[in-house]
Amino acid sequence: MNIDELIGALEGPVLVIGASGFIGANLLRRCLAVRTDVVGTTFSGDAWRLEGVPAANQAYLNLNDPQSVSALLARVAPRTVFDCSSFGAYSFEDDQQRIHATNYLSFIALLEMLQGTDIAAYVHAGSSSEYGLNAAGPTEDAPLLPNSHYAVSKAAASQAIAYYGKVRQFPVVNLRLYSVYGPYEDSSRLIPVLCEKAMHGSLPLLARADVSRDFVHVDDVVAAFVMAAARISPEIAGESFNIGSGTSTRLDALAALAIDTFGLDAEPQFSASVGRAWDVADWYAAPGKAHRLLGWQASVPLAEGLRRTRDWWAAQLGRADFAGLTKKTAGPSERTSVSAVIACYKDAQAIPIMHQRLTAVFQRLGLDYEIIFVNDCSPDDSAEVIRAISAGDPRVIGITHSRNFGSQAAFRSGMEYASKEACVLLDGDLQDPPELIEQFVREWQAGAEVVYGRRVKRDMPVLVEACYRAFYRVFAAMSEVPVPKDAGDFSLLDRSVVYWMLQCKERDAFLRGLRAFVGFKQVGVDYVRPDRMFGTSTNNWIKNIGWAKKGIFSFSRMPLHLLTAFGGIACALTVLLALITLAIRAFHPELAPRGVTFMSLLIMFFGSTTIFGIGLLGEYIGKIFEETKARPAFIRRNLIVQGRLRPLLPKEER
Repeated sequence: MNIDELIGALEGPVLVIGASGFIGANLLRRCLAVRTDVVGTTFSGDAWRLEGVPAANQAYLNLNDPQSVSALLARVAPRTVFDCSSFGAYSFEDDQQRIHATNYLSFIALLEMLQGTDIAAYVHAGSSSEYGLNAAGPTEDAPLLPNSHYAVSKAAASQAIAYYGKVRQFPVVNLRLYSVYGPYEDSSRLIPVLCEKAMHGSLPLLARADVSRDFVHVDDVVAAFVMAAARISPEIAGESFNIGSGTSTRLDALAALAIDTFGLDAEPQFSASVGRAWDVADWYAAPGKAHRLLGWQASVPLAEGLRRTRDWWAAQLGRADFAGLTKKTAGPSERTSVSAVIACYKDAQAIPIMHQRLTAVFQRLGLDYEIIFVNDCSPDDSAEVIRAISAGDPRVIGITHSRNFGSQAAFRSGMEYASKEACVLLDGDLQDPPELIEQFVREWQAGAEVVYGRRVKRDMPVLVEACYRAFYRVFAAMSEVPVPKDAGDFSLLDRSVVYWMLQCKERDAFLRGLRAFVGFKQVGVDYVRPDRMFGTSTNNWIKNIGWAKKGIFSFSRMPLHLLTAFGGIACALTVLLALITLAIRAFHPELAPRGVTFMSLLIMFFGSTTIFGIGLLGEYIGKIFEETKARPAFIRRNLIVQGRLRPLLPKEER
């Protein structure tokens, strides 16, 4: 079987972790050329390598966030996993804690989450850096002598793979990759720089002439991943494989090959340096094990690979919009993708219109987007409406709750599944106009991290609107964090804001208060809130009072402070009144209050005040009681993806 046939035979769905990276992007694109049930993950937002890849085949993943990982696994339910994630391979990626957290700790957490699931193959991108000082043609059983934090983390991961594969019988293997080159490689690396210089008839300054490397084309590496997944078995589970050409190419030989291949009239120049701090002089593979057990060997000669790479870079660099996009940096990325999260309850008629208007807005803005409808156990046919829409639009995802948990829980449920760089929260009744998202996005792309809708007018009776306005002002005055007035849940939240809001673990959440609590740069956009397009509002005076209590008791201790102050003042006044009464009885007995009326009024006043104070304390104690029970804020019953209902297992809800 050729590689395309092997890809087609893989058990799916297929998940490519780290698809915005060099190897992950090539792997994702090659798989998508054969099948559609492939999803690639991104994290930094710097996803230029995924240009043209459908949004339905991309998903956000933060490996260091368990909620993000569990949400993705529940959404994709992969059977084959290609893990190309890593951090620390570049000289500026020097955060030691993040290197170990990404390359080892989060990897272990991910494997633990996958225990007991129906995984058929897990292929992990290791590194030849694991050999460290022992890098000159080692076999896989040679000692690992890592010489950097990156190498240590990768070596630790390979040992964990041996444990999970041999002891826990998990179908995982490790590929120790050598000097991979080809399309979509970072433009600061050796081969892309060489190709760019060659297009101008010159050569770059190279490291020491006798430094040797094992150059392997990315097409061969993609083939290694696919063959490892297709041929995994209990016998090879837990094994590591060297993925290199097996040829040691000195840099002076590379320069000579480039001169011959590209017809250059240039004299190579070499420095006295080996390269990066952790580089060694001789670094090449012994790939015999991969050939014996996987049937793999490199097939692209270096000269042919250089020609392919040069031609690819020549085509890309001719594009005006491509310049500057290909060099990996630690700077901020563009903001080009948005997840819409819609809380739905009795909104079956509005959902199709919401979908049409959202789609029109996102397409007009040219954004990568997804639409997540959260059906909070609506008694109408909302679930069927969402299923029908998702069958025709792969960007639509549905979440159905096991019962009605409220809009705050619905928003939180959708935020956990959102995979883009920002979330927009909307009510499903169309009172939050989707067209306002255009202004939200402009403010976000200008640097704001929270953009909220500010209701300057509501289509409702004057008295009701006045009560709403009064609440927001009372809430803002009493809150211990600055809360914008007249701002509901309708807002755009940057991914960093979503992350920190999800770290707030309170069950009885008040999201607009949490949004203010986490901070970041916040901007308001004014709008007129229309009346419901269909049906009647599910809110009433009792529910609105409950909302007011939730907001105040979640974000303010002012009622307790006022109660304390009132108690102190009342105590002082009582003592003063007693002294005045004694003085009157001593000097003017005829003026002293007579009968029980005065005493009854005092008793009734302080009695009712006491009951009120106990009630206030009870509200706070009730919130403590609710939190200490630690019940889940919501329970998802199933997902709706591409028109199919998929029940969620308890493990996927973690």
